[in-house]
Amino acid sequence: MRVATDIGGTFTDLVYLDESGRIGTAKSDTTPPHFEQGVIDVIKKSGISGGEIVTFIHGTTVIINALTERKGVKTGLITTKGFRDVLEIARGNRPDLFNVRYQKPTPFVPRYLRLEVAERMNYKGEVVEELAVDEVKAAALRLKAEGVAAIAISFLHAYANPIHEQMAVDAIKQVWPEVAVTASHTVTKEWREYERTSTAVLNAYVKPIAASYIDKLDKHLQEIDVRGNKYIMQSNSGTTTFEQSKETPIHMVESGPVAGIFGAAILGKILGEENIIAFDIGGTTAKCSLIDRGEVKVTTDYKIECDDRNAGYPIKVPVVDIVEIGNGGGSIAWIDGAGSLKVGPQSAGAMPGPVAYGRGGENPTTTDANLVTGRLSPDNFQNKVNMDRVKLAIQEKVGENFQISVDEAALGIIRIANSNMLHALKLISVRKGYDPRDFSLVAFGGGGPMHALALAKELGVKKVIIPIASSVFSAWGMLMTDLRHDYIQTYIRRMNQVELAEWNREVDKLEAAAKQQFALEGIGEEKVVFARYVDMRYVGQEHAVKVPVPRGPISDETIQEVNDRFHDLHEQHYTFKLEGSPTEIVNLHLTAFGVIQKPELARLEHVGDNADAALKEIRPVLFEEAGWLDTRVYAREQLHAGSTIEGPAIVEEPSSSTVIYPGQRLVVDEYGNLVIDTGV
Repeated sequence: MRVATDIGGTFTDLVYLDESGRIGTAKSDTTPPHFEQGVIDVIKKSGISGGEIVTFIHGTTVIINALTERKGVKTGLITTKGFRDVLEIARGNRPDLFNVRYQKPTPFVPRYLRLEVAERMNYKGEVVEELAVDEVKAAALRLKAEGVAAIAISFLHAYANPIHEQMAVDAIKQVWPEVAVTASHTVTKEWREYERTSTAVLNAYVKPIAASYIDKLDKHLQEIDVRGNKYIMQSNSGTTTFEQSKETPIHMVESGPVAGIFGAAILGKILGEENIIAFDIGGTTAKCSLIDRGEVKVTTDYKIECDDRNAGYPIKVPVVDIVEIGNGGGSIAWIDGAGSLKVGPQSAGAMPGPVAYGRGGENPTTTDANLVTGRLSPDNFQNKVNMDRVKLAIQEKVGENFQISVDEAALGIIRIANSNMLHALKLISVRKGYDPRDFSLVAFGGGGPMHALALAKELGVKKVIIPIASSVFSAWGMLMTDLRHDYIQTYIRRMNQVELAEWNREVDKLEAAAKQQFALEGIGEEKVVFARYVDMRYVGQEHAVKVPVPRGPISDETIQEVNDRFHDLHEQHYTFKLEGSPTEIVNLHLTAFGVIQKPELARLEHVGDNADAALKEIRPVLFEEAGWLDTRVYAREQLHAGSTIEGPAIVEEPSSSTVIYPGQRLVVDEYGNLVIDTGV
């Protein structure tokens, strides 16, 4: 079996695929701070024995949690003389422009732990001043005396020539072999000193945490006899080995969420849908991303803790372009100082959870509101739900503030949550030059199917797809991934002056490095597939656009084709193009896939419309415009391929519910996915 587990803020999910392509799922509570225990719990709950698992893939929130909760280790920085304060200076752009009290983010490394050594490299990678190795050793011993557990090294222009950083690592290991060291060139070879230094520091900050977690997880897996291949999900939508993930754990910063995005892209290819908006609502957050012509968007302009008030911390590694907001099933409804209703970003989590969970939660959540409006059934919960307590919480915390009924208050919570989610969906579509009407929406996570149809109507999306195993779809996406590594090298060249032989040599170097990495991971050269890109811009611009590069040797025809593609992509992103203006390359980007054999999806055994036989009940449900309507409720597991359902209706499964509005029509496809015509 291939087994994937995904740790979320509320639940730990598991999906398995056997050799016949049959899917099985399980869920259990996430178990902070010992997250590995939740993984073992969900494996046991699924009934799978460890010996059956030939491939184990894992997505985790351990890295992002360690960063946002400041649970990493005490970290030191060794940098080029004169550049000690790069982290403090950061960037001059201020997101909160008119805030006279604005403060830049506090560096993860305080100034007394940022040490300088003599060395200098120019932008071409030529040595201007040799590295003072003795100063590196002295700096390491000083940091050891200060009690640090990890060291980051970031030297000027190391992206062009890493020799000094490599020498510094060797020097540190001579005087302090056991310390965790991160050299900036091992995590990013892109320019921009601040961003590269920040990435190296954050990798060092979580490196011992990641190593400890992965070692514990590996030990627990061995105890239950899991001896197969073990992989970790990365932020670039590919996987890597346990060993590699311990070296560069910063690549796991969005480990869990991106798997669902990749899964949506794979599902789209299976169903013949190349343009997809992937939409994932879990217990704590809602996440979305846009897939254009089958391609998952990847960016290195990723930041944590970045919003309209805070500049955040840049992490210059490949991350799927994803928008994430604090709105999920456990998001708390509250009244702000001005008397307005808000939903999220605070979450009730798994403990105590929504009021409906009966674990002591007192604040109403989106889940509680969906219960009161009839979209969720109390019978679909693992515990006995006290509906009186749920209604009382909504009435006391929301209804009384506005002098409205509990039904109106519950619907208000849903509307506010939908508004927040709609804004996120617009950020990845309309705001980036895409028309949502040209896309299908793939909705998953526990809450995705419940909110997707209302949001699709607002956006003008014509088709919504609720995949099989929707509540654990991120874990399903992991089962469909290949090993992946991204190699990005800063390479500043004007397109009309580029030397073809030099460009081809640089590409060959990147491909050789990829083959060497995959060989260490047991992937033969015949299973390695490459995709090539360049980051380009008009001369004089600051930011670049990622442009696909055709396969084969770089030629004059290639340059012309890449230039033409750049102009078109620039117009799509920024509404204009400057044909005839000089262009330049900023970065070479090679994506290397180690292709792993994956089973085909099984089709449903039974074909033919049996919707009437799958009817569970008829119950009143409150809809935004139509009010209370008697609504037919169906059991998803009983529906055959070809079953058709007209809205209003609800399709229930153990951990999710799909809400179909009046005028919408659902058809079950051959794989068991719910395909809904939104009536737009």
